[in-house]
Order: sequence, then C-alpha cells, then structure tokens
Amino acid sequence: MSLTHQPQLAPRTTRLRLALIANQQAALVAFIAIELIVFSIIGTNFLTITNALEILRLSVEIGLLAIALTPVIITGGIDLSVGSLMGLSAVIFGTLWRDKHFPIPAAILVTLALGCAAGSLNALLITRFRIPALIVTLGGYSLFRGLAEGLTGGIDNFTNFPQSFVFLGNGYVLGIIPAQLPIFIIIVIAFWLLLHTTIIGRSLVAIGFSPEGSRYAGIPVNRRIALVYILCGLISSLSAIIYVARVNQAKADAGISYELLAITAVVLGGTSIFGGHGSIHGTLLGLLAIAILKRGLLLADQPGELAGILTGVLLIVSISLNQSLAWLAARRSSVGELSCVSS
Repeated sequence: MSLTHQPQLAPRTTRLRLALIANQQAALVAFIAIELIVFSIIGTNFLTITNALEILRLSVEIGLLAIALTPVIITGGIDLSVGSLMGLSAVIFGTLWRDKHFPIPAAILVTLALGCAAGSLNALLITRFRIPALIVTLGGYSLFRGLAEGLTGGIDNFTNFPQSFVFLGNGYVLGIIPAQLPIFIIIVIAFWLLLHTTIIGRSLVAIGFSPEGSRYAGIPVNRRIALVYILCGLISSLSAIIYVARVNQAKADAGISYELLAITAVVLGGTSIFGGHGSIHGTLLGLLAIAILKRGLLLADQPGELAGILTGVLLIVSISLNQSLAWLAARRSSVGELSCVSS
C-alpha cells in the first residue's frame, strides 16, 4: 500500500459529501418547481408579482432565524430557544416603549442588547460549563417564554405603535419592495461572507467535523462557538422587532413554533444536523420551499394545520436524508480506501 493515499481519505469523504449535498439541493430546486406548478393550478392568484412579494415579506422573520441558525448547526450545535427569545424580545420592546416611554430607536437598541445577552448566556453554559447545546437551549426555550408570559400575565398586549415604526413591517420601498427585505438581504450577505469567505467560517466547519481536532489545530473553539450563539440571539431579537412592526402588536406568544420552521429550512437546504457542512444559499432554498408551501396552501383554501403537518414531515425527511448521505459518503470513501489498498 502506498502511504500517499492515506491523507486523501478525509478530502475524498468531504468531496463526496459536497457532491451529495449538491444533489440534495438540486432535488430541492425540483421540489420548489413542483410546488409552483401545483399551487398555480389549485391556488388563487398564486403566480402573481403581488403574491411573490407577499411571500418574501412574510418569510423575513423565519428567514432571519434560519440564517442565524445555519452556522450554529454547522458547528454541530442547535438553538431551540430562538422562537421563545422572539417572544421575550417582543414583550421587552413593548414594555420599554409603552410603559418606560423609551423612543423607538432606544427601545430597539435595548432589545437587541437583550438578544446578545441571551445568546451569551447560552454560549456561557455550552462552552464554559460543557452542558450540551440541546439541554441549554431547551432550557432557554422554557425560560424565555416563561419570562415573557410572566411579564405580561399571559394577556397583556402592546399595540398602537407609531406608523413610522409599523412601516418597517408593512410598508413598501419605492412602492414595490417590502420595507423589511433590505434588512434581510444585508443579514444574508453578512452571514454568507462570514461563513464562506473568512477564516472564521472555515473554522466553524472544522469544529463541526471534529471539535477536539480543531482544538489541536489551534482553533479557539470556545470563542467561535460563543460567537455563533451570540449572533443567533442578536438576530432573534431583530426578528422580533420586525415581527412586532408587521403585526403592530407585541405579545408573549410571538415566535411560537418559529424554531421548528427555521431548523427545517436549514436542514432542508443541505446543512447537516450533525455538523460539519452547510451553506447560506442552501438555507435560502429551504426557506423558499417552506414559504411557498405555507402561502400556497393558504391560497388553495387548505387547513392551516396542514402546513404544520407537512413542515414536520419535511423536517423528518430532511434529517433522514442527511443521515443517509453521510452514510453513503462514508461507504464510498471506504470503497475508495479498499481500492487504494488493493492497488
């Protein structure tokens, strides 16, 4: 056996996985095309510019969560608290504006700081105390929602925000572009650059493959993991602010089930739930598939519960597909190793 073949095993596996993910994303594009065809037939006014803009407008909040969750999941982590943090952020924002008489910009800044603090709490427990991310963020899921309900008694509702603020969620720039869409595009570009063009992004992928190996390679694993959870908290609060502007009210139930939709978009787009690979553009494809599904069912006069059922099915199928792709890549790599040995 030639020793020169040994270092090629990891790159071979990586290339196989990337090729399989590309095939998964191609299948996702085909699925989106099928959605468009089906809903254009059974839905009312589905293939219109107005409906396309509405899909974009209604997808921003979940899209922000999905974008922020992508690097978290790439590192092999998870954050189940993003939806609950949206609820807490909405309540804090409403309290600051109505009861504490903060100007809207000041209330926004404090709310974003709250998101960073919540993300920092998750990061501290995960990196310093070595508590699994699933347990930490599941606790955050209950903690943040409980705080939101405690602050409002479960019934208080902040509403009648200034029209200048409501414009952020319901207005249109130049008469056609949803006002929140430029914010979403800026966040997408920022995360794409971070994940795909920087050393930090490459280190996140390495951590997802092997945290211990990354430590031996000199990567500051704890700092990198802390960064993605802090960013996730920040974006969750930003999503809450846009949500409040869109519905013109802040309640403790803001963001309920949003974490499921966001995680589904990430995994559906080819990011491995086990960490090690993923992409922002894949997440955008997954988000588009879910947004079209929800909007299409609405325009086809189908029960709203059906969207939740199908989203759950998509999540299970995506995770199963991820596992199958990982197994197939490992199997093909093993076959390649055997051929190297025999040669």
